[in-house]
Amino acid sequence: MESKSFFKSWGAERVADDEVRFRLWATGQQRVTLRLSGQDIEMTPQADGWFETRVTGVAANAEYDFVLADGTAVPDPAARAQKDEVSGPSLVIDPAAYRWQNSEWQGRPWEESVVYELHIGTFTAEGTFRAAIEKLPMLAETGITMIEVLPVSQFGGNRGWGYDGVLLYAPHAAYGTPDDFKAFIDAAHGHGLSVVLDIVLNHFGPEGNYLPLLSPDFFHKERQTPWGAGIAYDVDAVRRYIVEAPLYWLQEYHLDGLRFDAIDQIDDPSEKHVLVEIAERIRADITDRPVHLTTEDCRNVTFLHPRDENGHAPLFTGEWNDDFHNAVHVLATGEDHAYYQDFADRPEQRVARALAEGFVYQGEVSKQSGEPRGVKSSSQPPVAFVDFIQNHDQTGNRAQGDRLITLAGAARTQVLLATLLVSPHIPLLFMGEEYGETRPFLFFTDFHGDLAKAVREGRAREFEGHAGHGETVPDPNDITTFEQSKLNWSHTGTPEGQQWLTLTRQLLALRQTHIVPLLRDAGGDAGQVVSTAEGFLAVRWDFPQGTLSLALNVGSHAQPIPDLPGDTLFAWPQAGTELPPNAILVRLAKREAE
Repeated sequence: MESKSFFKSWGAERVADDEVRFRLWATGQQRVTLRLSGQDIEMTPQADGWFETRVTGVAANAEYDFVLADGTAVPDPAARAQKDEVSGPSLVIDPAAYRWQNSEWQGRPWEESVVYELHIGTFTAEGTFRAAIEKLPMLAETGITMIEVLPVSQFGGNRGWGYDGVLLYAPHAAYGTPDDFKAFIDAAHGHGLSVVLDIVLNHFGPEGNYLPLLSPDFFHKERQTPWGAGIAYDVDAVRRYIVEAPLYWLQEYHLDGLRFDAIDQIDDPSEKHVLVEIAERIRADITDRPVHLTTEDCRNVTFLHPRDENGHAPLFTGEWNDDFHNAVHVLATGEDHAYYQDFADRPEQRVARALAEGFVYQGEVSKQSGEPRGVKSSSQPPVAFVDFIQNHDQTGNRAQGDRLITLAGAARTQVLLATLLVSPHIPLLFMGEEYGETRPFLFFTDFHGDLAKAVREGRAREFEGHAGHGETVPDPNDITTFEQSKLNWSHTGTPEGQQWLTLTRQLLALRQTHIVPLLRDAGGDAGQVVSTAEGFLAVRWDFPQGTLSLALNVGSHAQPIPDLPGDTLFAWPQAGTELPPNAILVRLAKREAE
């Protein structure tokens, strides 16, 4: 892959060796001035609300912003970088300046994916792209194959999860420069690690979003999301801004894929849905390596994840499977509040169905909503589902940010971790899970004034239907809330941490050697539930190359092991004719090649 830039419809783009075009869509403004390195340059109005000017002799990292008729200076909504905070000046970046060290990287196939979700700000003590590079060798040695980075688009303040981004093309300045992020991705590739980025195309954050001022037509006020007015995806300039952002990240940053947040909130009345257009553009434009696209969607749908006759994904590759997490969580903890009530009845049967068929809810009525949810999913290949037993959302959206190890205990959590890692679905680990991290991951922000007060009070109200209601909810804006969420890497040197790491490494080595080969030509309707009892389940999957079986017991009593074909691939602890509490047995029967 060569170092190259992506030519955007919006923003500052180099159109010649010594000339930069500045372009802004501002239907709500009659006049816009470019302020570049302290000099004001009048921008030329063009058709359909665009303003443009071209300037020669622009230095790399030159500061600029757009000045409106009333004197308000705003950043470039399509800036490649900010000088520092979200409302300050943008920087003219030369996207071709970075010299890639691993330009021959060709990516990894999807079935090899073991995803590791991390938040740059809390992954290390420093909380930067460069500091994160130091941890890459350990992740690769553990058996991780893919890093999924929580959103990095510039957001208000220095601290936050990243889901309140407002400048979709600019890496968050507190984490480092664009070249710092490229260096992180480059280094990951050097260790054999793919990198995917979580991006948010469903809303903009509350601080630093000047799009309503620039172009009120950017939003459909009659269509609302949980975070405000819906984006007008059917307006040409808006659609360009949204569609080009994923292509930009993939091409300029050499990323291996993207995770699309909460796509159920992307309401597009266009004849071709914006998500379909994005996926088709990516598949058409990037053909030199595999690109993995996953979605988060509470509707349990499959229409965005078809497979062709060769098993390839022409649109999106996989779907986050919240049903698996929710069923496992109830099985592990017994909690039945909020959305967990949909999984409280016979949770072992629901975990078994998730493992065998993908979704738990495939058209059944949800107790929480009273409405049918989901579609039939058993015909999907197992690799269409990204499973996890914890992630940033499910941990952070608790009053105290409790990890599963805190709620269910180490022994039970280890068995569920093993289930996750030997399942034929794509596993996702949340940072620190591989070594038994016990520190919480809390919800944190860096807002001030009335916005800080609103976030603090809103966060407290949110727990009326969640675990932790009645507890004191940590103030998201208190810096200690952020600091408490940083990983404790010293735990990896303790006996407990070493034991967790040994287990994780053993499981991931087993996965790559024995399970990944089964997945390369795995089709749909592969899984079936063998048996269930209280706290116990057994599932099998039939593949062209063999049969994989799993029995899991987190109940209080030993359970007889059903007749599962093949040889024992993994047992924790060793099992005889019965499976004791907090135990797992995995068997594999290989088929002889014809």
